Amino acid sequence: MTTFDDRERAFETKFARDEEMAFRITARRNKLLGHWAADLMKLTKEEADAYATAIVHADFEEAGDDDVVRKLLGDLTAAGVDTDESKIRHAIADQTVEARRQLMGSE
Repeated sequence: MTTFDDRERAFETKFARDEEMAFRITARRNKLLGHWAADLMKLTKEEADAYATAIVHADFEEAGDDDVVRKLLGDLTAAGVDTDESKIRHAIADQTVEARRQLMGSE
């Protein structure tokens, strides 16, 4: 085995680990977003848990955050919560930081 092969394997391993961590951070962020929105909609604990799971699943519909933003905006508006896309995107940024903090602290 050459040094080049070792380096290539190390880069591939790091890439896979980074991709897995990015997926976990996004899933955790979406769960946190679901609880954030559930709190604004004044849902019960059980409803909030179910809603957070629905937000995690909503992210699998298409690449990027637009599907999550649309779901949150629609649900919050329907519940009579005064919000807009910029507030939701700000919450996404905040919850991304929190999700990263939680996951990096658990390793």
